[in-house]
Amino acid sequence: MLSIAKRTAVGAGLLLIMPVAVWVSGWSWQPGHNVWWLKSLYWITETVTQPWGIITHVVLCAWFLWCLRFRLKAAVMLFAILAAAILVGQGVKSWVKDRVQEPRPFVVWLEKTHHIPVDEFYTLKRKDRGHLVKEQLAEQQDIPTFLRKHWQKETGFAFPSGHTMFAASWALLAVGLLWPRRRTLTIVFLLIWATGVMGSRLLLGMHWPRDLVVATLISWLLVTLATWLAQRVCGPLTPPVQEEKEIAQREQES
Repeated sequence: MLSIAKRTAVGAGLLLIMPVAVWVSGWSWQPGHNVWWLKSLYWITETVTQPWGIITHVVLCAWFLWCLRFRLKAAVMLFAILAAAILVGQGVKSWVKDRVQEPRPFVVWLEKTHHIPVDEFYTLKRKDRGHLVKEQLAEQQDIPTFLRKHWQKETGFAFPSGHTMFAASWALLAVGLLWPRRRTLTIVFLLIWATGVMGSRLLLGMHWPRDLVVATLISWLLVTLATWLAQRVCGPLTPPVQEEKEIAQREQES
């Protein structure tokens, strides 16, 4: 358990560098970034947004199962553990959001520029909030159409970031489960992807830096437990003898 906690803590530390740096710098979100840049960030965030997030989840589950190469029974159990880790994280996120009720940055901006009180905004039903955002931004040409539609869809509370929890959980699961197999490229890719998702949430006006920090810490706790459980239920994460040559080759290539 200690070795698992250590390596997932290293992964969490890497993920925290960006949001903590932004938080400490005092940066605050404002609309009006380059459209091409925002569009790129939008597609990064869409890899976690339904329905694309479901596809991402299935693809990553399949890749993890292939990398670990457990027998059928252990593979089924691992699939269930991976799914449970993500679902529990999303459940915790929803529970905290309902209690903290922190407004999103773009909602605070709407209050300042369109005189829509935050309290009144969140007393509306979700569908009505979306209609209000659409109505208020209909003539706001400096806000790209795709971003306006995204805001209309994402009118919930900010704290903590569900997108961050999803992406960070997968990145940390890679650190926890795949590091013993030296799947370095997969781990690096998922850490970069998760950081990209977090950055997109900031620059699209969806979250504050603290939302990302807390979401990452919650993910770290859940993933550490899930990795330990996977080791107990599915068998050791250390590779069998027949894979050692393949791993040695991957280490030389990296």
